[in-house]
Amino acid sequence: MEVIYEDNHIIVINKVPGEIVQGDKTGDTPLSEIIKKYIKEKYCKPGNVFCGVVHRIDRPVSGLVVFAKTSKALTRLNDMLRKGELHKTYWALVQGHLEKEEDTLKNFLVSDGRINKTFIADCNAKDAKESILKYRTIAKGDRYTLLEINLITGRKHQIRAQLSNIGHPIKGDLKYGARRSNPDGGISLLARHIEFIHPVSKKEISLDAPLPSEFQKFI
Repeated sequence: MEVIYEDNHIIVINKVPGEIVQGDKTGDTPLSEIIKKYIKEKYCKPGNVFCGVVHRIDRPVSGLVVFAKTSKALTRLNDMLRKGELHKTYWALVQGHLEKEEDTLKNFLVSDGRINKTFIADCNAKDAKESILKYRTIAKGDRYTLLEINLITGRKHQIRAQLSNIGHPIKGDLKYGARRSNPDGGISLLARHIEFIHPVSKKEISLDAPLPSEFQKFI
């Protein structure tokens, strides 16, 4: 587990592909429990340790995830998340070269929990939710393009579904149309940057995830 930032109220982890943020039906140990053990051992804390999940990123995705170490911080961060005051920027390697260097994608999405997949839908479809993201091209390779992505809405698998819909699935993302898997089983989507006002100290927090080698080749 790689800690990017930590103080008395929050801890920010650089998640690797394959790790889960919160417990699920697989029964695998989530980061929330690993963090509790880390805090208990590092600070010799007796009894139960608090670790609140502020937001999640998909299992095959890597990058920054914020956790709360106190209930006060969790309540305030959840409120900030609802108000759009916790700003996240993603980087993605996608197949091919996009027609537009930058654009705004707007779709309605419906998620099917039975198969854990999200689909583009008609605006009148049951449970359809409007989904908006903005992207810009950072660099191009022979077969892939590196994009910077800012979410205007936060839907399940939103980036993956919307980029696949325009014919440019994320590298390694077999579920959404990639040609082949990545060696580590993850996908080339990185929660690259996060910034917000600290829920207690009120100072500005601005953090970047370390760049995996496949991203470094484009910079």
